[in-house]
Amino acid sequence: MCQHHHESCHTHHHEHNCQCSSHCDENTFRPLKIALAVVILAIAFLPVLPDFFKILFFIISYLTAGFDVILTALKNILKGDFFDENFLMWIATLGAILIGEYPEAVMVMVLYQIGEYYQHKAVEKSRKSVTKLMDIRPDYANIEVEGQLVKKSPDKINIGDIITVCAGEKIPLDGIVIEGDAAIDTSALTGEYAPENIKTGDEVISGSINLNGLIKVKVTKEFKNSTVSKILELVEQASAKKSKAENFITKFARYYTPAVVFGALFLAVLPPLIGGGNFEVWIQRALIFLVISCPCALVISVPLGFFAGIGGASRNGILIKGSCYLEALSKPDSVVFDKTGTLTKGVFSVTSIVPKNGITKDELLKLSAYAESYSNHPIAQSLKEAYGKEINTAEIKNVNEITGCGIKANVNGDEILVGNAKLMENFSIPISETQENGTVVYTAKNRLYLGYIVISDIIKEDSKTAIEGLKKLSIKTVMLTGDNYETAQKTAQELKINKFWAQLLPQDKVNKTEEILSSKAKNKTVIFAGDGINDAPVLTRADVGIAMGGLGSDAAIEAADVVIMNDSPSKILLAIKIARKTLSIVKQNITFALVIKALFLILGTFGMMSMWGAVFADVGVALIAVLNSLRALRVR
Repeated sequence: MCQHHHESCHTHHHEHNCQCSSHCDENTFRPLKIALAVVILAIAFLPVLPDFFKILFFIISYLTAGFDVILTALKNILKGDFFDENFLMWIATLGAILIGEYPEAVMVMVLYQIGEYYQHKAVEKSRKSVTKLMDIRPDYANIEVEGQLVKKSPDKINIGDIITVCAGEKIPLDGIVIEGDAAIDTSALTGEYAPENIKTGDEVISGSINLNGLIKVKVTKEFKNSTVSKILELVEQASAKKSKAENFITKFARYYTPAVVFGALFLAVLPPLIGGGNFEVWIQRALIFLVISCPCALVISVPLGFFAGIGGASRNGILIKGSCYLEALSKPDSVVFDKTGTLTKGVFSVTSIVPKNGITKDELLKLSAYAESYSNHPIAQSLKEAYGKEINTAEIKNVNEITGCGIKANVNGDEILVGNAKLMENFSIPISETQENGTVVYTAKNRLYLGYIVISDIIKEDSKTAIEGLKKLSIKTVMLTGDNYETAQKTAQELKINKFWAQLLPQDKVNKTEEILSSKAKNKTVIFAGDGINDAPVLTRADVGIAMGGLGSDAAIEAADVVIMNDSPSKILLAIKIARKTLSIVKQNITFALVIKALFLILGTFGMMSMWGAVFADVGVALIAVLNSLRALRVR
């Protein structure tokens, strides 16, 4: 599994994330500063000016353009941090001034500031794009006080309070509709743009938008535990979990910058000492070497590439908890699926009731529904729906859920067992196993076998698309399920899944996942996709755990590394494609930056590059890498 890295950023003090207001203000005034420096520089070239005033105007122009760079470099030096790009730029331009290259020193600062401005604009645009996509934080909640609607902060609302959501407003907290109906837009959460119709009794989640109508919602979760709060927390924390590529850049910059400073020092001193020319020529080449060596392109574009990839996934309803998981998503050996609720809809319906030993169908259904009355499992829900009558819970006692097997309960003084064949076997109840398609639920009363009920599930429309797409990418598909062999086989054959295992308990799923992990190809990963509640142990064990249909599910969001905000298996395929595209862009940036830097450093060393050309090389490479990173935001 990926390690949760909480490293601080290396010594690159640009703060390209524009989180600090003062830095944003600096970026706002940068064009004015550049323009003023250029005007003063132009004055310095006037032929009527004496040399003293020309130098004075050059110095003023230099300080106008580069004051913030010099100040940042000095602050960092006082902190004991010598090797950042502000220091490199200051030393290079100061050296140019000392050898009398005033116009070059000024233009280096001006060009550097122009490059910084456009880099900031590009990064700011990417962050705004992601922020806009995730603009789901509610500003207020309407609560009725003495017949009037009063706006309150969502974190001041308690569980059980009734809030009113008008047309056009965001739903501020998770809850249940107790009055009214409306169409709601969940696209910011799920990436699906089709409105969803809700009515009294339906659950609604925070961050959705009420498109029409007026609804009253009974709050079921405090704001800090609401869906919208969990999602925002995930997005904010995603940058803490760094990929190998980001960690490589962090370590690379730590050693690279001091290396080039000492390299420039040797370049300035060594050749003249061994008779390779005068000091002025080699000092100038060393200064050019310093300018070219700024690692901007790498330290900006690599984290930005991952950030954009995570943002592009978010707009499609795929929440990725960190760039390490995005990286792991890009190289799967296998995708392991849970069946119920992942590949199938998890919407069960009773299709057959087969009583035994003189009991009627109605009585068999009643006893099964009563025993399962306290369970929220989809099978239990389908039994209760098929029974269709009010259940007198006073008649039910000592309910005990037996993991992976079923339910044992006392109904009207009788011991009722409802579950799979393994449950009957555990209690030594002889049955004749059926081969019907679907989930078979066996029932016994006081250890006497009463018959079975067949419950069928429906395969999701896009499950086949997801499996076919994964196979085209040469990714193996596996299905693990607690269902009986015949039901699992039917689903696997219909979807053309490579391998499947059936009748598994939760611990069996973990063991099978361990087997798959041990047999995976080198440098490849195993992805597990499940519902995030029953499959939490496997989600945690896999290289990447994907919670399907995690909308509003705390367990899903906590256990998984990736959350698909609706229940479409095809989103797994999309997540892998986004991850591969992002990693491709990051590798392009690293290769491009290193190759160009190496080429220009060689040219600078042999005197084939001017100071201005060095700045163009540094700024140009950084801008191209930043713009390339932004491609990760666009997802088809």
